[in-house]
Amino acid sequence: MWADPSLIDTSLDSRAVTFENPTGARGAGGTAAGGRKGAPARLIDVGERVTLADIEGPGTVRHIWMTFPPAPPLVMRGLTLEVFYDGAAEPSVSVPVLDFFGLPHGRPVPYASALTTAQEGRGFNTFVPMPFVQRARFEIVNASPRRQMLFFQIDYTLGDVEPSYLHASFRRENPTTLMRDFVISDGLAGPGRFLGCVVGLRTIDDGVWYGEGEVKVFRDGDTTNPTICGTGLEDYAGSAWGLGPHAAPFAGTPLDVRREHALMPDFVGFYRWHVPDPIVFTDDLRVTIQQIGYQSLATEDDFRRYTKTNPPAGTGPTFGGRVHAHGIFERRDDYCAVDFVYCRAPQAVTPLDIASALADIDRTEYESALPFEGLWS
Repeated sequence: MWADPSLIDTSLDSRAVTFENPTGARGAGGTAAGGRKGAPARLIDVGERVTLADIEGPGTVRHIWMTFPPAPPLVMRGLTLEVFYDGAAEPSVSVPVLDFFGLPHGRPVPYASALTTAQEGRGFNTFVPMPFVQRARFEIVNASPRRQMLFFQIDYTLGDVEPSYLHASFRRENPTTLMRDFVISDGLAGPGRFLGCVVGLRTIDDGVWYGEGEVKVFRDGDTTNPTICGTGLEDYAGSAWGLGPHAAPFAGTPLDVRREHALMPDFVGFYRWHVPDPIVFTDDLRVTIQQIGYQSLATEDDFRRYTKTNPPAGTGPTFGGRVHAHGIFERRDDYCAVDFVYCRAPQAVTPLDIASALADIDRTEYESALPFEGLWS
C-alpha cells in the first residue's frame, strides 16, 4: 500500500506548509519569533476564507494534520475545506473539514484507519495521497457561528507525478426519498478510481434496525443494475449482525451516538476505504445506498399502521410466531456522505451547501460537552 520506507529517493523534494512557513520555502520554517514558536496557529473570523497553501507542482501532498478547539457540532462542522487544482476557478474538493477526516455530524471521536485518524478525537490526520501536476491551492472557510483557532500542517513532496487528482464532495438528503437510493458518488468522468467514502446517518424513521440497504456500484455504462452490489450497510462497513462503534484499517464505524440501552442510535458515522480491493472505472461511476430496515410488528393493527408509510421491501415480511410480522421494510432517514475519487483529469465538484450540512445536528440532551471545550469559548 505504501512505498518501501527504506527507499531513499533523492528526486523528491520534501516540504511542509504551516502558518509559520506559508510558502513551504526551503529554510523558511519556524522563523516567527526568532524560531521560538511564534505563529503555530491563527484565529479565523466568522465567514473568513484563508489560503492555507498554494503549491506549484508537480508534487504530491502526503499528509495533512489539523486541529481546532473542541466545540458544539455546529461549530465543529462549520469549518470547511476547498482544494483547487492547476489554476481552476472551481474546487475539486469541497467538504466540511471533519467529514474529510472521517467524522460526520460535527462530532469528533477517537479512531484510527489506514488512511485517516482522529487521535484522541482531537488531532485530525489524513494520509490520502493528493498528486497534482501544475498547482494545488488549499483554502479553509469558517462558516461556523464563532471564530475558530486553527492549527495545521501540510506535508508534501515536489517531483514528477502521474496525473491522478483526488476529488471529494459532500451530499446530504434530509430526509431521503422513499424507495430512492441515496447517492454517495456520481458525476465524475473517468478514467478514475473510487477510493471510498465517509457516510453519516441520522435515524428519523421507526424500526428495530436501519441498515438492511445494499451499497451499489454502477460503473462504465451500468444502468438498471450495478456491477457490484453488497449485502447490507453493516456488511459494507466491514461488520455483521448490526453495527456498533469500532475502527479497522479499511472499514469502521467510529461514531455511534445513542441513548443508553437504545436499539437504534441517533447519529452514526462509518468509513470504507477500497485500497486492497480497488474500484476502477474507465468512463463513469455512480455509488448508491438503499434505505431499508428491519422491523418487528406485534399485531395486525401495528402492521397496517406501519406499512402505510413503510412498505415491505425485498420478498416481504414473515408472518406468525411470537409477533404478527417481521422482516425488512422501506424507510426514510437523514443521510450524508463524502466521496473520495481519483480522476485522471481535475474536475469541478458541486460546492458545499453549508446550510444543508449544518441542519439538524445539534447535540441531544444526553450528550456531554467535549473535553477541553470550555477553554476557548
